Order: sequence, then structure tokens, then C-alpha cells
Amino acid sequence: MLRCIAIDDEELALELLEDNIRKVPYLELIATCSNPLEAIKVLQEEQIDLVFLDIQMPGITGIQFIRSTPAQCMFILVTAYEKYALEGFNLNVIDYLVKPVEFDRFLKACNKASELHQLRQKTKAGAEPLASDFFFVNVEYSLVKIFKSDILYIEGLKDYVKIHLKPPLKPVVTRMSMKAMEEELPATQFIRIHKSYIISVAAVNSVRKTSVFIQQTELPISDNYRDPFFALIGRPS
Repeated sequence: MLRCIAIDDEELALELLEDNIRKVPYLELIATCSNPLEAIKVLQEEQIDLVFLDIQMPGITGIQFIRSTPAQCMFILVTAYEKYALEGFNLNVIDYLVKPVEFDRFLKACNKASELHQLRQKTKAGAEPLASDFFFVNVEYSLVKIFKSDILYIEGLKDYVKIHLKPPLKPVVTRMSMKAMEEELPATQFIRIHKSYIISVAAVNSVRKTSVFIQQTELPISDNYRDPFFALIGRPS
């Protein structure tokens, strides 16, 4: 899935863009923004792969916005003005769509973004693990490396946490607070659902209103954490 946002100051154009995005099965719309300043806040809080962006907007232009954002984001410009095409491509945008945009042309641009994203993922998979992919915990006078991708869920046990890992790996118990563990894990991939549980969103098999299932284990969702959890997975609470 490509996590994306759409930015346009015209309400109708934003609605049309949102409708097109929702028709593409490998796109996940995280937010729609009516101005670039709203989008900057989203980019600070969320992991975004692809940005659909108008050029002529109040505050800062789409071109200025691209120059100010992280290099890993991909951009597709959707605008009524052809004159910015050269400048856009000089900034390595994925595609430049001129309004009104036919869906088949929109889909072609999305396919280009998807192909580039897959290429990046394959390249990344062949590289050495990054420091951000793992962390160390103290276990019986030793430091044990925990890969974040191996974590199913974390269980709080007073002054300790029990890190449940994918089989055949055994759980790891370490002296650590749940708050410290929360700060160690990326908020887009892990979320607290109860005072005693932090889960990997990718590990969830199914969800009920008051619980989640990870493999054969049912974990409770408490009232205090229900809304943020369902907001993250994109389902009503």
C-alpha cells in the first residue's frame, strides 16, 4: 500500500481527487488538506509515501512545498497550469497532471509511483538493517537485539514488559516501562490499546469493537485507547 495525502485549496477539486484515490486499490488516503500548512503537520506526524499536490495555493506554492519536504516523499502534481511542468520535472516529480484529469491518466501516474515505490523497497530489502529497525534490551545481564518487525505485541507487567515475538522466537522480558517502550516504537506501526498492551498493527488478524486478535491471542481494547486505535486503522469505533 502507498500511504498518500491530497492537497488542493479548491473544495471540488479536492473531492474529485479524493474520489480518484479511493478507486485505486493500492492507495491508502491518510488525509486531505486544503492548504500546504495543514499538510506539513500531517507529514510530521505520519509516514507518507505519495503526495498529490496542486501548485497555485495561498501561503506557499506547490513547488515551494516540494522543496521544503523530505526527499523520500513522491509527488504527483495535479494542476490547471501547464507552464510549471518543466520546473516540476526538474524537482523529480512522478508525474504532472493537468486538470481536468481523466481517470485512466490518473491511474497511469499512480502506477508509475507504485513501480518506483516497489523498486525502492526491493533496494532497501537488499541492504543491511538500519539502526532504526531494531533496539537492544537488558535481559539477565545481557543486551538482546529486538527487531521491530518481529514484535507481535508488548505486555506490561508492573516494572517490566514482556515482548511477544513471532514464532519460533520466544518472548523476552525486560525491566522497562510501557511509556519508554511506546517512545521506542514508531507510532505509525505500533499503538497502545490498553494500559497493559501495545500492539503491532501489522500483526493484527481481526478486530472487534472491544478486542483485537493477534494469532490465537485476544487482547482487550480499553475505552481510553479505542478512538486512536480505530483512527489509525481507518475504521469507525
